[in-house]
Amino acid sequence: MLQGKAQTEVNRYIPGVTAEGVTYFLPKTALKVTVIASRTTVHPGDFKDYAQRYLRLNNVPKAETTTWKIDKVYLTPYGVPDTTKVFSIPLRKKTIAPLVGLTKNGIITSINTEGREDDMPKVAEVNTLEKSTLKPRDYMTEEILYAGSQNKMAELTANEIYDIRESRSALSKGQADNMPKDGEQLKLMINQLNIQEEALLQLFKGTTEHEVKTYTLNFIPRNEGDKQLLFRFSSELGLVGKDNLAGDPVYISVKDEKTLPVETNNPKPKKAELEAVRYTVPSQVSVKVYDRSATYATLTTPMGQFGRTEILSSELFNKRTSTQVTFYSTTGALKKVTDTTGGE
Repeated sequence: MLQGKAQTEVNRYIPGVTAEGVTYFLPKTALKVTVIASRTTVHPGDFKDYAQRYLRLNNVPKAETTTWKIDKVYLTPYGVPDTTKVFSIPLRKKTIAPLVGLTKNGIITSINTEGREDDMPKVAEVNTLEKSTLKPRDYMTEEILYAGSQNKMAELTANEIYDIRESRSALSKGQADNMPKDGEQLKLMINQLNIQEEALLQLFKGTTEHEVKTYTLNFIPRNEGDKQLLFRFSSELGLVGKDNLAGDPVYISVKDEKTLPVETNNPKPKKAELEAVRYTVPSQVSVKVYDRSATYATLTTPMGQFGRTEILSSELFNKRTSTQVTFYSTTGALKKVTDTTGGE
């Protein structure tokens, strides 16, 4: 916080040269890349080789397989300090900037008023694991457990499955020897038979495990370009590092839409311009995340590093006024300028 009344002088910050004061950065726009990916793992059953013989089940899995795929990619802009655009407001006796707001990492957010860092949209992270909790051995009869061979165990298990189906059918038709007293008890009995059948069927059909995982990356666009390697992704391993050739490349393209008017350079800037507070006029940039088979995310957003640095007129900060200014911490652009009478 700086207090005083005279004109503010803003200099390029050079350690050991600039007088002690408030040093601030203009931001460059980074991207938080959130990748939601899912894994499906199929486990074959112990009796897979007998599925067709005893239960007429075809195409059951014979070996364990794992498959990863990208479900969704989110791009969220945020600001990071641009170390090539750092300036200092010296602490002098009568400087007119009584309040300079900064983020935790030094990006300017306001002058002469309270400022705050841009809100970063929240992307819900998803990390789930779904797999069967049934234990088939808990539903095996003693005869099955003590069968002399796997072939015999499979045959007896299949017979047990057929018995379960007959019992359920009899209950549903009201033909069971011991019918339940009410509908609620009937539901419970049928549900228990369903669980027993599913547990024993797993021995033939196998099980499927499903996991959803969230990965977070950070990317700072430095220049335009297509096919910039963002990460690699493997259908067997999921997201892997850029150097891991087990994964296929996932690219990011960055295109400056050139939304700024042509700049008119002043070869001899006035002293007042050299001493002025800086801000950024960002350019619109289009971003795309993709691989050879799909596009996962697109975004068009303003980015500070593709724009240019402008100055705030020193007339806004003189003895007659105390202008309030706020900035976007993601791009460095002006958010709001308010004079002492409340006008904008």
